[in-house]
Amino acid sequence: MPRRTVSVPHAKEGPTQSNFGEKDPHKANGDTHAGAPVEKVELRKKVTLLRGISIIIGTIIGAGIFISPKGILQNSGSVGMSLVVWVACGILSLFGALSYAELGTCIKKSGGHYTYILEAFGPQMAFVRLWVDMIAIRPAGLAVIALAFGRYILEPIFMPCGVPETAIKLATAIGITAVMYINSMSVSWTARLQIFLTFSKLLAIGIIIVPGIYLLFKGETKNFKNAFDVNTIHLTGLPLAFYSGMYAYAGWFYLNFVTEEVENPERTVPLAICISMAIVTVCYTLTNVAYYTVMSADELLASSAVAVTFAEKLMGNFSFAVPIFVALSCFGSMNGCLFAISRMFYVASREGQLPEVLSMIHIRRHTPLPAVIVLYPVTLLILFLGDIYSLLNFMSFLRWLFIGVAVVGLIYMRHTRPNMPRPFKVPIFIPAVFSFTCFFMVFLSLYSDPVNTGIGFAISLTGIPAYYIFIHFDKKPKFFQRVSEFMNRSLQIILEVVPAEH
Repeated sequence: MPRRTVSVPHAKEGPTQSNFGEKDPHKANGDTHAGAPVEKVELRKKVTLLRGISIIIGTIIGAGIFISPKGILQNSGSVGMSLVVWVACGILSLFGALSYAELGTCIKKSGGHYTYILEAFGPQMAFVRLWVDMIAIRPAGLAVIALAFGRYILEPIFMPCGVPETAIKLATAIGITAVMYINSMSVSWTARLQIFLTFSKLLAIGIIIVPGIYLLFKGETKNFKNAFDVNTIHLTGLPLAFYSGMYAYAGWFYLNFVTEEVENPERTVPLAICISMAIVTVCYTLTNVAYYTVMSADELLASSAVAVTFAEKLMGNFSFAVPIFVALSCFGSMNGCLFAISRMFYVASREGQLPEVLSMIHIRRHTPLPAVIVLYPVTLLILFLGDIYSLLNFMSFLRWLFIGVAVVGLIYMRHTRPNMPRPFKVPIFIPAVFSFTCFFMVFLSLYSDPVNTGIGFAISLTGIPAYYIFIHFDKKPKFFQRVSEFMNRSLQIILEVVPAEH
């Protein structure tokens, strides 16, 4: 796609000075850099090791571990086997994370899955991934996390009654708006908030783990008797248990979406990934041990919100705080997810596969403002009008398909680009085992839910004609070109964004 940069007024052309040239102190709105010399407009390297860890942990740990870890128990059939599945899924996720650590250190571009598929297999397959993300996966996923936030932030207010659906959706919309605003205003604000929310999640998990393990050491082991009873283990259900477990660990790849903003990525990316996965695996396993110490397998399966039931049995009135921690956990997942995926849209625009304005940076805030807010209208539309959970059912298998393709790309580039610098290199069996796991889960989706999986696959295929219509054909109608240029220029002026300076 031909690139056309919209020119902006010179800094000395009268009234536009405060927008596109030197800072106007009267319009700084509290910007501490107001009145300073003009700075280079770019995304800065503000993601430190601690911030990188908070992005990964903060997006992995959502509402699931607090609400419904029963899918693994239900499909594994026993307490002992469910704990084995939690540990095994953590190790498999670590394999995927290590594969992405190699990709992130040898391809130092932001964008995650999209960038790696683009580098390995070319623009058409990368665009199909991007297309599915734009029209369904990302807005639906963001809406689901936000709905959990809206429900649990209001639950203490309405206890013991149920929360009205209208109130939930209004709180959800406010949560989405707040996350969009914070990400639009400052990378530092976003990163600091993510660190705070990550520590809040770990505190909540600690409140569950500590009393649970204390009771275990005091001798409360009755629920662990016959933990590996062969009569209850469901071998046929184990693949579904692994599927649930891998979904619970999903999110380890988000740091790779912001590689260009990571300080010293050759060191920070692998280290942040390894530390984060170790912390999450230990936390998930010990949290489930604590649950089983207080609740029997039957009680856990009967609970709709396991952490709430745990708190009611053990802490009495303190249980009202659990929904607040769940809401904060969801908000952290929303924040980290949006911070990461906005960079994918930014990179895709820079590659010419999305409108040019999405690769522009706010002149004062140094945030990719258009890429941050592009999902806002679609997410709100899906929230109030769409069937979110059906969309997620259609698209869940596509996530693992394209992650598997990206990891296969690592193996493929080992042969096609053997001389590529690889500061961090994993043994080949690690990406091989992980990509096999991804494709096995795709096959499992086809087997267990062929209708929804088939619909999702059909939706993804619409990306092929879209690629040829919007990207491949250079000779577009003049009317289309004029409208595109007008929209880019108008949005550039309204949003006060300019192309990044390299």
